[in-house]
Amino acid sequence: MSFDENEPQSVRERRFTAERARRRTARKAASLDLWGAHVGAVIVTVALVLLGWFGKLVALGIVSGVLLLWFATALTWAHADGDHGRHALQRAYKVTFGWGDGL
Repeated sequence: MSFDENEPQSVRERRFTAERARRRTARKAASLDLWGAHVGAVIVTVALVLLGWFGKLVALGIVSGVLLLWFATALTWAHADGDHGRHALQRAYKVTFGWGDGL
C-alpha cells in the first residue's frame, strides 16, 4: 500500500479500505495448500508422542500448551479478519503447522 503525502486523510483511508477489501476477497477465494501444514502436524504429533513415551510430561504439557495457544490465537485472528467456519479453521491450521512447507 503506497500513499501520496499530499492526499487528504479521508481519501487515503477510503483507498486503503478498498485495497484491504480486495485483498481479503482474493484471499478468501484462493484455496489453501495444506500439504506443508499436514507435514508439520505429523512431525509435531510424533514429537509429542515421543515426549509422552519417554515420560517427559512437563515438556509434553508445555509444548502442547504453546501449540494450543498459538492455534487459538490464529483462529481468533482469522475470525476477526472476517473468516468463519471451515476457512477460518484451515487458516489457523496453516498458520500453526505451515512451517512444514520449509522442509
